[in-house]
Amino acid sequence: MKIAVVGATGMVGEVMLKVLEERNFPVTELLLVASERSVGKKLTFKNKEYTVIGLADAVAAKPQIAIFSAGGDTSVEWAPKFAEAGTTVVDNSSAWRMDPTKKLVVPEINASELTKDDKIIANPNCSTIQMVMALAPLHAKYKMKRVVVSTYQSVSGTGVKAVKQLENEIAGIEGEMAYPYPIGRNALPHCDVFLENGYTKEEMKLANEPQKIFNDRSFSVSATAVRIPTAGGHSESVNVEFENDFDLAEVRKLISEMPGVVLQDDTSKNSYPMPIFAHDKDEVFVGRLRRDETQPNTLNMWIVADNLRKGAATNTVQIAEYLVANNLV
Repeated sequence: MKIAVVGATGMVGEVMLKVLEERNFPVTELLLVASERSVGKKLTFKNKEYTVIGLADAVAAKPQIAIFSAGGDTSVEWAPKFAEAGTTVVDNSSAWRMDPTKKLVVPEINASELTKDDKIIANPNCSTIQMVMALAPLHAKYKMKRVVVSTYQSVSGTGVKAVKQLENEIAGIEGEMAYPYPIGRNALPHCDVFLENGYTKEEMKLANEPQKIFNDRSFSVSATAVRIPTAGGHSESVNVEFENDFDLAEVRKLISEMPGVVLQDDTSKNSYPMPIFAHDKDEVFVGRLRRDETQPNTLNMWIVADNLRKGAATNTVQIAEYLVANNLV
């Protein structure tokens, strides 16, 4: 199994390598790929040193799977070239997510839709993944009508530059700014760029991607995305209105039985999800479950996950695992 990791030197790329190693993915030949400025760099995987190669060399090597986390522009240009060479691409950027000819996959929910003909597969947005993981068993049982979500997103979602900005501010050092304002001791209601409708791109990803993942346009999502001064882990406050009424005990049971989801919901012991618990873990943590007392059939919940793992690298690797296990590559 020849695997290429495109964007191997980036923040998510590094986590992808870590996840591939932890999960003992069946790699027989590994290609570590990055932009021209990183070609020649040395990286270690399973105690073996590898030299980073360029994209053209990687396409020529014809890996069975290429997992991408190198930004949308790179994905738009290079994913089709890999696909033409017979490689199946699993792409972590936003480039292909809403393309009607491409699948948008969270393995626990819709991996069964994948076929050998899917040569470019999109990985959803990090905030979307954790939300749909928690909502999937509830939507199947009670049918969602409307979701209102507010996110509290880590600076690691922006990248290395943003993490450095936060570290500099904590240390009292002036440095390069990833954001238009300080992030330390602050909250920025500004994730990604603003669009003409007043929402940000991140908010519209949260609105559109769940409908595609569930293959269901009968519910709607309204989002507000906020960047907060945490180094890792995204949190979400979710209010979901269902067509059918629910029993809270059954809701807890459904969530606890969902693969990849951990119920952490005991307020008598101050047990609830937080980024410090989710750090470096693959699970999605759900808690603060309570009925919305202002209207019928409506639930409030709090969802936390490590945005670099299940929100990006782990979900991508899980898609690759599914492809291998089902002989789709």
